[in-house]
Amino acid sequence: MPAFSPDEIEALKRRLRALEAVMARSSDAIIITDADNRIVEVNPAFTRLSGYTPKEARGSTPNFLASAKTTRASYDAFWADLLRDDVWQGEMWDRAKDGSLYPQWLTVSVIRDAAGAIQNYVVHFSDLGEHAETTAELARMAHFDALTQLYNRSAFESLLPQALHNAQRDNRQVAVLVIDLDRFKNVNDSLGHAIGDQLLKGVAERLRESVRASDIVARIGGDEFIIVLPDIENALSVAGVTSKLKHNLADSYRVGPHTLYATPSIGIALFPADGTDAATLLKNADAAMYHAKAQGRNNFQFFSEGMNIAALERMKIENGLRLAIESTRLGTAGQFHLYFQPQLHIDTNRIVGLEALVRWFHPEWGSMPPAQFIPIAEDTGLIQPLGDWVFWESCRQLRILRDAGIADIRVAVNLSAQQLRHADLPAVVHGALACYDLKPTDLELEITESAAMQNPAATIAILNQLSDTGIVLSIDDFGTGYSSLSYLKNLPVQRLKIDRSFVQEIEVSRDDHAICSATIALGHHLDLELVAEGVESEGQRQLLEKLGCDVLQGFFYSKPLPATEILIFLKNWQATQVAA
Repeated sequence: MPAFSPDEIEALKRRLRALEAVMARSSDAIIITDADNRIVEVNPAFTRLSGYTPKEARGSTPNFLASAKTTRASYDAFWADLLRDDVWQGEMWDRAKDGSLYPQWLTVSVIRDAAGAIQNYVVHFSDLGEHAETTAELARMAHFDALTQLYNRSAFESLLPQALHNAQRDNRQVAVLVIDLDRFKNVNDSLGHAIGDQLLKGVAERLRESVRASDIVARIGGDEFIIVLPDIENALSVAGVTSKLKHNLADSYRVGPHTLYATPSIGIALFPADGTDAATLLKNADAAMYHAKAQGRNNFQFFSEGMNIAALERMKIENGLRLAIESTRLGTAGQFHLYFQPQLHIDTNRIVGLEALVRWFHPEWGSMPPAQFIPIAEDTGLIQPLGDWVFWESCRQLRILRDAGIADIRVAVNLSAQQLRHADLPAVVHGALACYDLKPTDLELEITESAAMQNPAATIAILNQLSDTGIVLSIDDFGTGYSSLSYLKNLPVQRLKIDRSFVQEIEVSRDDHAICSATIALGHHLDLELVAEGVESEGQRQLLEKLGCDVLQGFFYSKPLPATEILIFLKNWQATQVAA
């Protein structure tokens, strides 16, 4: 053993006295343990916080301070991280000598010798109990959503990587579920955000009740939720949990005087099969969720690579749609064009109307089918500006037809559910008619059955204002929605349009024939005119005429034509009728 000089010994004594002073005066409790984690020294602050004297503490491990509020799993994780990093910081709960529990902010350091062997553990902790209420409130604000009390985005972004880390360590699987409420925006738009918030609270409560306490449930914004199942057996067990979620959410919600529904579209990605990091799993679960929406909503889908490709394609279309709408100007040759399909009255063989149909021609992608971009426009809210353009452009084109001598033909324009929810719709409609010197009877507004049923009372009020001035109103795609005849009979409509899906098989399907027959009889009983869409053959025409249908529309007479061609078609048709 090397000898120390008097100066070195004196220096060591000064260092020891300084360390003793630090121990004695520190407001933080300090524990020093040996390599076996047995306490060799504590300071006065330790005694003040815990109630145990140095004599009572020496020789024991710090485990005698443990409380049941810190789980076994938390301790295991603590030791794994400490031995890996040689330092650990975090919050734990301990039990004082009098039995009371107190929260503490803990810092543990590992002291090793030159060979790397553990010599001591040094523990510092401070009491959070004096500020417990403030600390709890700050933690709640930092980590929990104020409306639903679920984890917020910030908390979720730290919890998911930790769950994946634990699963990788323990060779377990994790499921990530992205949940989006179907058409929730309709609730906010029609009933207000206060009602929407109450619905979200009800959804959050059902989500918590549908999973285990150990599962992570978060609201990351708007009507989007995420659930993490950190310990699953296989995809089949995830399907069982998800089916339960879907079933529980689908039940009605009573919010004030309203009975509401909030069906979910759910996308599922599995760790490690669908991704080994949080960002990839979330992206893939999101792609699966959009696939669920594309499959008709109110269902769940597991991720596959094909969904990822579809999600990227959807994003590309959405971005292109935004740019196209932003650059659209009335009367200019933008990317959107109106096509018109004639409607022919069976008895007179006269064209009585034209349905305006929007077409999108992208400079790179070419013609985009409406079935591909209209649903995206509806989901993103872009249907509002697009629908407005269609309406104003329809009025402009009708003025051109009038100036060319085409009279007594209405133009039928489809209204989106978002347009229908605006209380100023009647003023906008009459403003456009006045702008192009058109009469209310020149215009027909079509609304889908499902749109009319979203908020029947408000819909009836707006449609009454429009109908009272002479505008013709019609229900489009009749028979495909979730209609209530008690509401439908109160709608001020003059026409019902039989959906093409029933017309296509009318010659070979007894069911479709019966549906068309019943719809025509019902409409006539309510003094409504019946229009059949999708007529493509002489056989269909004859059957519909026999059943008493009033107006036909479809390829049998003409495909939808651009504005530059419809005038020629109408003049030729008139000439043919005069010659006959």
